[in-house]
Amino acid sequence: MIGCTVSGSEVSSRTSEYQKQSSPRGKRSPKNSPEKQIAHQSCRQCFSTKMLSSNARTRQLNGTCASSVDMELFLHYSLIPSLFVILVLSLLQRREHHRQRDDASYLLGNRFRMIIPLDFVGTFRNRWSYGVAFGAAANKVMFLFSEGYQPLQVPQWAQAFVLLIGGIEVGLSHFPFFACLSSEFRLVSSILGFSYSLIWFAVTTLHITQCPHGQFVGKYETVVFYWPSLLCLAFLLGRFLYMFVKSLRVHLGWELQTEEKPFLEVHQAEHVKQLLRKCPLQEREKSWFQIRIYEWDPYFQFPSRMIGTTVLAFICLYLFIVIEFCMFVYVRDELDVFEGELESYVASMNQTGTLTPVLLQVKELINVTKGVWVVTILPASLTCVSYLFHILACYRKQMKRLWAGDKHFLPLKFHNPSSSESVVAIARYSGWQIAYILWGYLIIHVMQSLCGLVIMYSLVLPVIHNQALEMLRGLGIGILTISIVLGLMVLQVWIAASFFLQPKMGTADKQKPLALNNRRAFHNFNYFLFFYNVLLGLGACLCRLLISCILGTWLIARIDRTILQSGCERADMGFSAWIGMLYVDHYHTNPVLVSFCHILITGHRERRLQQAIKYWYLNQSAGPRTSVRSRTRWLLLQTLINNPRLVTLRKSRPGHGSRDLPRFC
Repeated sequence: MIGCTVSGSEVSSRTSEYQKQSSPRGKRSPKNSPEKQIAHQSCRQCFSTKMLSSNARTRQLNGTCASSVDMELFLHYSLIPSLFVILVLSLLQRREHHRQRDDASYLLGNRFRMIIPLDFVGTFRNRWSYGVAFGAAANKVMFLFSEGYQPLQVPQWAQAFVLLIGGIEVGLSHFPFFACLSSEFRLVSSILGFSYSLIWFAVTTLHITQCPHGQFVGKYETVVFYWPSLLCLAFLLGRFLYMFVKSLRVHLGWELQTEEKPFLEVHQAEHVKQLLRKCPLQEREKSWFQIRIYEWDPYFQFPSRMIGTTVLAFICLYLFIVIEFCMFVYVRDELDVFEGELESYVASMNQTGTLTPVLLQVKELINVTKGVWVVTILPASLTCVSYLFHILACYRKQMKRLWAGDKHFLPLKFHNPSSSESVVAIARYSGWQIAYILWGYLIIHVMQSLCGLVIMYSLVLPVIHNQALEMLRGLGIGILTISIVLGLMVLQVWIAASFFLQPKMGTADKQKPLALNNRRAFHNFNYFLFFYNVLLGLGACLCRLLISCILGTWLIARIDRTILQSGCERADMGFSAWIGMLYVDHYHTNPVLVSFCHILITGHRERRLQQAIKYWYLNQSAGPRTSVRSRTRWLLLQTLINNPRLVTLRKSRPGHGSRDLPRFC
């Protein structure tokens, strides 16, 4: 317990003043004696004063902490080693097509080629390493998201250009992480990547150790903010060290070098093989988790872009929740001061002022709001986390449907999207997905807090204030009213089905045909319910508005589905970016298309290799020759046996008719 001492002279002086003020009111009970009230009030003021002074001392102590490392200044200076790493890796690259030029670029020969940090379309290797590299930039992304990047004083209309410069600078400072992971020169890139990661790790650790505490969270506030990025940097250090050891063993001849990026991935080839297999007659039983939540597919892999976006979204969501909690702590302290002033005013008026009931209600509202806001942090964060996993599941499901040629799940306007808009969408998606998750969390948190306030004031507070019977009476009347309205609506449907529709035409029909019966009674039915349905329509309109608001705010973070009505989907820019991204991935990573291109490229390479070898025709085997046409027909026969439905989709050549169709089909 925190001790709070009040001197006896102070209590006696306050008691005498209190008695002088309250003497006309007569005697008071010993339970509420002036001495006890004054002592309790003084102790409460002393407790709040000590708490505020303690917070002030903590903030003053943390505010005086001066770190020798300015992370924003280090971001600017990190461009120097970043450009050095980019220059070295660019010089190691070779241009495929080199031609003589008149300028000084011929001195480089076929060296110096543009490097790419990450293939955003077709990269399936090192997915988690790329994701962790994105996670290392999470603090800088949140720095840009809060618009804290202000290196130049520009007008308000030019803020977009400043943020664009900030985004380019953050991307350039973290470019070496991705470039070293994707470079073909593993030995040099591992050394450069390890050195660059070590610089960032050392500077971040130094910044944390010098000023570990903050002004809002208190102890270890800097650790709370920077531990995800520090963990990602430590993972990158281990990854580059592993790359160095493995590449060194390959360089010394202890291991064979494997192909880093094959044209056809293993999972894509397995997916095509699965399509060519005959479907089993009986599917295997699935568990409850596979049916209700998620079923793992060994023949599908998410691209590195999706993994990196998900990892960065998780870390940014965590940082956003921490920042929101810091703001809540600041607002809570200000509200505590305001509550203290309200209590002082109520005590000075002896709880007899005209504004006393209003002030007590305001104080109660503040306390309830603070409690509800803290309680709803967990469900709001869990909702956004579930959205991230659900978006990945929807991506896999919709990609498979596009691979199968099914576009019915898309709006009609998106069946043939613009190619340029789709290319831009692949660049927009990752950033927009993170922004949608962050803003969606805040909006969902506000909505859940409002719902919590409604529950508190309608159910909990009446019980606390001994008004449970009135609450139950009002709740019963409301439920009864809604039940009667819904019952009348159901009654209308039952009457229409029983008296105003003709009987079923067959015993197998599920419902009656849409043919009117008893027309005279039907017209009277419509006439007398016309005026009632006008009033019912008012409630239905308000219900529609309420449901739209709830669903719209609840699904605002879901970029994979639109919250607009049918026909207005193009106005949803996030959903348009999602559709464009799906089409780009569909056209560039379709396993069937990639397998077909792989067969063409492999055959072309084999023919060129055979033509390059002198007397290659002597290497041909002298065994029995097989006709290409016969082999093709045999494969066609085998395919049609396994897939009889393909017979109806075959083209019939003129003059042949159905003679080419096998008898067994």
